[in-house]
Amino acid sequence: MKRIAVLTSGGDAPGMNAAIRGVVDQAAHHGIEVFGVFYGYKGLVEGDFRKLTIEDCQDKIRRGGTFLYSARYPEFKEEAYQLKAVEQMKSNEIDALIVIGGDGTFNGALQLQKVGFPIIGIPGTIDNDIPGTEYTIGFDTATNVALEEIDRISDTAASHNRTFVVEVMGRHAGDIATWAGVASGADSIIIPEADFDMEDVVRRVNNGRKSGKDHSIIVLAEGVMGVNEFVRNFKLVDPEHSIRGVTLAHIQRGGSPTARDRVFATLMGAKAVDALLNGQNGIYMGIRGEQLATFDIAETLQEKSHIVRHDLYQLNLDLTDK
Repeated sequence: MKRIAVLTSGGDAPGMNAAIRGVVDQAAHHGIEVFGVFYGYKGLVEGDFRKLTIEDCQDKIRRGGTFLYSARYPEFKEEAYQLKAVEQMKSNEIDALIVIGGDGTFNGALQLQKVGFPIIGIPGTIDNDIPGTEYTIGFDTATNVALEEIDRISDTAASHNRTFVVEVMGRHAGDIATWAGVASGADSIIIPEADFDMEDVVRRVNNGRKSGKDHSIIVLAEGVMGVNEFVRNFKLVDPEHSIRGVTLAHIQRGGSPTARDRVFATLMGAKAVDALLNGQNGIYMGIRGEQLATFDIAETLQEKSHIVRHDLYQLNLDLTDK
């Protein structure tokens, strides 16, 4: 193996640049050239390859987002475009491809594997929603950003004896809401993976006030409903309650990655190169029990959903049941 390529696809996630850096530095250690594919699968089909060096990556580890950029490219679902991508890589003498992204990115990688091209995946998504791995690149940073904003909102909530509903990202997964909710001492956490009763939510909030709390925080995962709808439903139960809604949205994706995101991303990037050198293919790097683990991409994509930390969700229920 003399030359490999790396791309990022889907939503950007803090730590993607660290993973790219891990790939480039480890490949250089083994005397392998690395070419960055710009603009994801679109760039792969169009042949937008640029050689990456250690110098190109040296300052990128502290930056959020992805310096290889990302782009939506639904056309890649068609076999003709997949074959064109393989043709582009072969014409550029690229022996294997490392992809960094979420389940959509892994689906594209799986199609390339099916037509005979070696691929390795690295899970990069703030949603933490890839089945198998306990952790995806970007999740820790996004959760800490959400927590920081919730803490700021709590100051205003306390000043006005008010309840705030904070909508966080995560698509169909409640991991950011669960972790940020527990970390902020939220009165209620609403996630797609668990049913909730609005009357019970109102009860927990009001009981907290009776216990001496001067404000309340509800953390809402975006996959359940929008924050405005939630506020309307809350006021149907308690019309006189002073409640406001805030949506954190895309600010959770940006910013310098945490140490955890940088370390695990670097580890996954480096070990992805080692996996290719060991003849492995069709797998992705992940984390299980704080240790690096590998998972089969095809089997992963057959799983219906990831597993949220229900023990943390239950902890919040126990702590707020006054």
